[in-house]
Amino acid sequence: QGGGWREWIYQALSFLVISCPCALVISVPLSFFGGIGGASKCGILVKGGNYLEVLAETEVVVFDKTGTLTKGVFNVTAIHPDTCSEGQLLELTALAESYSDHPISRSLKEAYGKELDTSRVAEVEELAGRGVRAKVDGAVVCAGNDKLMDEIGVSWHPCHRVGTTVHVASEGTYLGHIVISDEVKGDAALAVKALKERGIRTVMLTGDAQPVGEAVAKELGLDEVHAQLLPADKVAQVERLLAEKTPKGKPAFVGDGINDAPVLSRADLGIAMGALGSDAAIEAADIVLMDDQPSKIATAMDIARRTLRIVRQNIVFALVVKALALVLVAVGVANMWEAVFADVGVSVLAILNAMRALKVRKE
Repeated sequence: QGGGWREWIYQALSFLVISCPCALVISVPLSFFGGIGGASKCGILVKGGNYLEVLAETEVVVFDKTGTLTKGVFNVTAIHPDTCSEGQLLELTALAESYSDHPISRSLKEAYGKELDTSRVAEVEELAGRGVRAKVDGAVVCAGNDKLMDEIGVSWHPCHRVGTTVHVASEGTYLGHIVISDEVKGDAALAVKALKERGIRTVMLTGDAQPVGEAVAKELGLDEVHAQLLPADKVAQVERLLAEKTPKGKPAFVGDGINDAPVLSRADLGIAMGALGSDAAIEAADIVLMDDQPSKIATAMDIARRTLRIVRQNIVFALVVKALALVLVAVGVANMWEAVFADVGVSVLAILNAMRALKVRKE
């Protein structure tokens, strides 16, 4: 259409200014930083912006039971000896568990209530998902679940009491069992309800006996429960959920123990309890709830979804304004001032919009 070099250079420079991606390059990461900062105000540590994106797409939340949905504070509620006295059964069990820091072990030692002579204990071996094996006064004592009893070939019998049952055997002889009960966290039911309101499916995995798992699942209103699982079994369950997920859906696992580290790493998103949780679980997780409240999962999900909405708003706003400005410059309607607005002005507006991600409602 003619025109001098001056006009063409002016128009080219306007195109160059408009096409500068400052609004996208600055506002998109800033939106994620804002979401991470907003989550931290609620006691939720997110280790990267990509985990917010995964959390926003989560469709299944898988819970470990002990320390996650329950307080992890166990109390001995029954002692049922078979071939010895109650005192002997509790003493042997406490000695066998003396070197373990598991919540169940701590509850047994607290129930014994006396100072333990650890010189009587040797060759302690913790068996993941089953219990412990140790030599007490030279005799091999095994304390754990029914899988451990089956493994060592000891005949055992179930207990009518609902709770975690610790079976005890010495030198291949069944001594009896001790029942330990855990208490459900006050906001666990609220957490499950909040997730269901957001269309999230809830599943619980636990190494406890089936009646214990079913009782907790019924109390909290969980969609699905799988009990008597070893750490490898939990990984297998997560693998199954990964195979069943929709193309855009993601499963998240919530746990606290050292045995949960493999599952936290395998799930698309790992969420750990920060106060009660083990260092291994916190290290393996992508998100950490610093105050151990499972209800914060729904809060984190809201923050993640809001952050992604802000990111999309900034992308659409920046691209639409820049496209419109390019058309106006091409037809000779817009000048350099409009081009500057399409670059700097849009960047400022997008940054201001991104800052909204910092503002969260703390409940």
